Amino acid sequence: MSNLAKIAPIVRGLLAEPTDNQDMLYEPVILKSLTSKEAIDFAGTAKNAEAQHYPAPLTKGKNPPLFLNDVNYNAEPETLRKQLSDMISDYSQRHGRKPEIVCLRELGILYVERKDDNSDLPLQNKVALITGAAGAIGYGICCGLLENGCHLAATDLPGKKLDDFTADLKQTAGDHVTVIPIDVTDEESVVCGLESVSLTWGGIDIVVVNAGIPLVSFLKDIDLDDFQRLEKVNVEGAFLTLREIARHFILQGTGGDVIIVSTKNVPSPGAGFGAYSATKAACHQLGRIASLELAQYGIRVNMVAPDGVFSEGKYKSGLWAEVGPDRMRARGLDEKGLQEYYQNRNLLKAKITGRHVSNAVLFFATRQTPTTGVTIPVDGGLPDATPR
Repeated sequence: MSNLAKIAPIVRGLLAEPTDNQDMLYEPVILKSLTSKEAIDFAGTAKNAEAQHYPAPLTKGKNPPLFLNDVNYNAEPETLRKQLSDMISDYSQRHGRKPEIVCLRELGILYVERKDDNSDLPLQNKVALITGAAGAIGYGICCGLLENGCHLAATDLPGKKLDDFTADLKQTAGDHVTVIPIDVTDEESVVCGLESVSLTWGGIDIVVVNAGIPLVSFLKDIDLDDFQRLEKVNVEGAFLTLREIARHFILQGTGGDVIIVSTKNVPSPGAGFGAYSATKAACHQLGRIASLELAQYGIRVNMVAPDGVFSEGKYKSGLWAEVGPDRMRARGLDEKGLQEYYQNRNLLKAKITGRHVSNAVLFFATRQTPTTGVTIPVDGGLPDATPR
């Protein structure tokens, strides 16, 4: 991890304003970085505080920048946090407010982006990252988070699908969206992805673990390579994401939220779905364990368990693209008939959409209740899948 990516979340956490809301203990900031030669040169000496020209888009304000020239970038995280905390606290006492421009010798500048628009939205200035975003459920979740004020890092495997997906979101959300290619099965890719978000907005507050792949096959017919392919994405991918975001949240020091997109197949598996059900159950269990381990840091980990989400807008479910043909053949149905079958099997006869899943994610992300380690079913009512 680069020094700037390591320091940015710590500074962002220290610049967050404490609140009297026990569910939302801090009001976060968007912390941007400048790493041009001009910015690095400016950050090199506190004498530049008196300069009339600041690196764009910065302007000279009433209070000077904070120059962190004596920080040991290679110190252990707790030592580094203590150094930065003391310097920011001293600045606040001298100037009556926290700094909005922080200069780091040889690294560049971190600065608070101030915008007054949509300040009443519940997730204003929160940064969310979603894995496996470029599909039906991912699209619904992305739209919900953006509408509630989030800055959003949409991640998926690199390629045209992700680029087109992000371009669609940018049409309405603009610079509140960034695209981060991440392969969740690759440790370096996950680490670099989170680092990229830190360099873009200073840190992360919400992670939605959505990446997952299916397989339709009876146990007696499953090839080991195919089973291991699901295990890599659904289990190892979830593990790597949870591990790295836990480290990030602890470094930032302001808590955080993880929401795992589970499935009704965890409590109620189906024949021919053994590999998917088993690997998603392992992912689900990692989430429950993470909720036990991370609560002490103010980090909440919860799950949502949807059933039968076929599409959201123009985006179709990758899972159902894989599963649908087999299910249609088994029941003698076309695509429309299959969707009606899944709708009619739930108690409410409800069509489950990506937006419904998004609403469950938002319940946790907006911290409507002091809750961690639990699952919200999003299935229209399936008695066999009720968590127990």
